[in-house]
Amino acid sequence: MRTESELNGITLLGNQKTEYRSDYAPEVLESFDNKHQGNDYFVKFVCPEFTSLCPMTGQPDFATIIIRYIPDVKMVESKSLKLYLFSFRNHGDFHEDCVNIVMKDLIQLMNPKYIEVFGEFTPRGGIAIHPFANFGRAGTPFEQMARERLFHHDMQ
Repeated sequence: MRTESELNGITLLGNQKTEYRSDYAPEVLESFDNKHQGNDYFVKFVCPEFTSLCPMTGQPDFATIIIRYIPDVKMVESKSLKLYLFSFRNHGDFHEDCVNIVMKDLIQLMNPKYIEVFGEFTPRGGIAIHPFANFGRAGTPFEQMARERLFHHDMQ
């Protein structure tokens, strides 16, 4: 079990007065300590209800966002991640920008060993866009892993 001090800073989980922000809000992201820092393992999140706005037309864009990362010291708390992703609802940006923003915000929050963010945006106008962004910490085997995954990513 986690101690009370280990849960310090987790304010959203279990909170019955959750505020759903509709403006881009990276400040809602919360983290906690990884108790298994000696293990390299993946954590995967799948958000099938991601929405943002086209910056030109204001029309909604819908996507499934898949986040996979190998934690180091910090991990993202899942409810805060859900609220963060929800905050893109009225955010106007291109699909590629959204994926890169999510990745960079999570890097800033937890400094993972490796992270990848994949967006499966619903086709509009006869075309689907599936941007993929990843990062591996410099000077580690994860840096090479990021290069290999980027150029061998299955886009199907």
